[in-house]
Amino acid sequence: MSLKVIFAGTPDFALPALQKLLDSEHKVLAVYTQPDRPAGRGLRLLYSPVKKLALEHSLIVKQPASLKTESVQKEMKSWQADIMVDVAYGLFLPKEVFDSFHYGCINIHPSLLPRWRGASPIQQAIIAGDKTTGMTIMQVDEGWDTGPILKQQEVKIGASDTAASMHDKLAHLGAEMVLEVMNKLENDEIRVIPQAEEGATYANKITKEDANINWSEDAELIARKVRAFNSWPVAFSKLGEYLVRIWKAEAKLGRSDCKPGVIVAQSKDSIDVATGSGILTIFELQLPGKRVTSALDLLNSKADLFKVGAQFHA
Repeated sequence: MSLKVIFAGTPDFALPALQKLLDSEHKVLAVYTQPDRPAGRGLRLLYSPVKKLALEHSLIVKQPASLKTESVQKEMKSWQADIMVDVAYGLFLPKEVFDSFHYGCINIHPSLLPRWRGASPIQQAIIAGDKTTGMTIMQVDEGWDTGPILKQQEVKIGASDTAASMHDKLAHLGAEMVLEVMNKLENDEIRVIPQAEEGATYANKITKEDANINWSEDAELIARKVRAFNSWPVAFSKLGEYLVRIWKAEAKLGRSDCKPGVIVAQSKDSIDVATGSGILTIFELQLPGKRVTSALDLLNSKADLFKVGAQFHA
């Protein structure tokens, strides 16, 4: 058997799930994605990644600014779909929407709920130093990531994992899991687990300013933030007249009598910077308008900028 599906998603994270559904026996009737956004200097309207993929497959694309209006909700019912699959759609789903489908709406969320409900679960798990995260397929309810759990799978966070690497791992895992859940729903084999409130944490939306390094923090925390903000918004700090983006770094044991943010040492492939506690060793950086570069190359081309004693600052 196959289910008639309404797919709702917007960013790259949703692409593996949409592609997996398109390759399956299930039928995607329409794709809902956020409205086109102006981008670049010319403020040209930019399609979402999900819209691009949907159009490549000649799917019907809908882009309402909200799902709260009666006309949009009436249209949603008119599809007579069996289920809605929501992957980082970004719009609030009113009860009238998920009640339109026999199996309701299921959501792919990249954390082990109830830990890290909200907008930035991957980044916050890394910042917090969590050793594991995972994927949750849940039934959407009227709360924010509070619905009952249909399936979970744990994933380790490696010492070198970034938000970018975890994003890709979890997106592909979620695509596999959602098909399994849909098949079990069809066969009435699913086990529904109410989501506990105990242990719930919230992952607030990341802003560019969050990536501005506070050198008074300890080196371990700064290193985790560098990983969490790779590949957006990318950790940064000012050095002289330059805004320097830091793409790869790690904490190491040691102390310095220098102020936080001061470059205390160089090696052939890294730069050591004092922090509030410990030393941050930087391996990859980026100067304005330039590509991401190894510390080795920058020490060769911009030795004066990265000299010992120079200080990063807010």
